Amino acid sequence: MRWWAVGCAVAAVVVLAGCGAPAGGGGAAGTGTSGRGSPAGASASSGGAATPTSAASASAASAASPASCAAGHVQVTVSPGTRVRRLCVRPGAVVTLVLRPRVDDKRWTGVVSSAPALVVPAGWQVDADGTAHATLRCAGTRGGAARVTVSAKAPDVAGAPRGVFTLDVNVVPYPQNG
Repeated sequence: MRWWAVGCAVAAVVVLAGCGAPAGGGGAAGTGTSGRGSPAGASASSGGAATPTSAASASAASAASPASCAAGHVQVTVSPGTRVRRLCVRPGAVVTLVLRPRVDDKRWTGVVSSAPALVVPAGWQVDADGTAHATLRCAGTRGGAARVTVSAKAPDVAGAPRGVFTLDVNVVPYPQNG
């Protein structure tokens, strides 16, 4: 077996093990419903922590299984000061990332994916009040992990923008019937 195949197998185990986060553990929050009519799990709150929408979704949000991964359209709202969030989604999911206005002199400048074949930034918009919106589209059939980095920069300072927020996206495929 080649070294990269072993690495991919280890990464797959890590992705499956880290797919969920406890409800108060700072995991990414998602809202919406999937194309199959099931709830995505938790609703976004202004504090950055996941808030379950019902008792059934509370158990799903705290479970670390692929069954708790969001599908369809998911919205993640990020408050200023949040550094890292994790999100588990199914293939084909569309993630809307809403970045609240920053409280320092920096402004949101862009979004980059570490694996654009798996999670591709498909849209970027910054409102007049400083709120940024990014649309992330996940691959339709494959699974894997991608790190989405959002950068910020002071508008009057020279230099490259610096990554200030990271969204770790795990795409977990549906089980195969056979």
